[in-house]
Amino acid sequence: MTALEITVIPCLQDNYAYLVRAGDLCAVIDPAEVGPVEAVLKASGTRLTHILNTHHHWDHSGGNRELKAAYDAEVVGPEKDRTRIPAIDTGVDENGWQFGDFKVQVLEVPAHTRGAVAYVFGDAVFTGDTMFVMGCGRLFEGSAEMMHASLAKIAALPDDTKVYCGHEYTLANARFALSVEPGNAALQQRFKEIEVLRNDGKFSVPSTIALEKATNPFLRTNSAEIRANLGMAKADDVAVFAEIRRRKDNF
Repeated sequence: MTALEITVIPCLQDNYAYLVRAGDLCAVIDPAEVGPVEAVLKASGTRLTHILNTHHHWDHSGGNRELKAAYDAEVVGPEKDRTRIPAIDTGVDENGWQFGDFKVQVLEVPAHTRGAVAYVFGDAVFTGDTMFVMGCGRLFEGSAEMMHASLAKIAALPDDTKVYCGHEYTLANARFALSVEPGNAALQQRFKEIEVLRNDGKFSVPSTIALEKATNPFLRTNSAEIRANLGMAKADDVAVFAEIRRRKDNF
């Protein structure tokens, strides 16, 4: 199988787009804006063939129309949100999508938006604004129950799967995580590592599914420490998740 090459492209103030190359094919995932994407394409001598969106928000699809016009690239996005994806050509669902040699797994992960998807290319998952490093997206168009289920779907991927998310929110997410689970040794260590990375101007992506399960409070609703700190020792997982999300919204 053709090797997959992933390039992180910072956009706007804290967004990430990603260039994914496999042989002659090149996709950009969640292009917020055109300039940074074109700079990477020109520097690498690469021609864009596909544009993928995880969800419709402008800071993930703002570059669609201009990039499509410039490169005659195919725009791919969630079929269930087709009407809100700029210049969409191909709608996808959990039947998946083919990218050269790669059978891309598509996970439908509604809650941040009703049509959000995550794309799994081999051992890499692009989660948009559903799962962040040590965090998750706000519940703009769905419920706590929906987001809890969507995150569980991503967390069910193999532990070594690399997680590429839509924003650099990691330091703030880590500080919040420590506020609800201060005794988590893995989280304490991860916070120190992220501080060093960010102080050096380096990206906090990719994470891994294993790291997220160990340090992301939104995946840790069964943590006795979190439940004790919330005063919810015997609550169900969705109720615990909802309270963690409420506290993060006000952190």
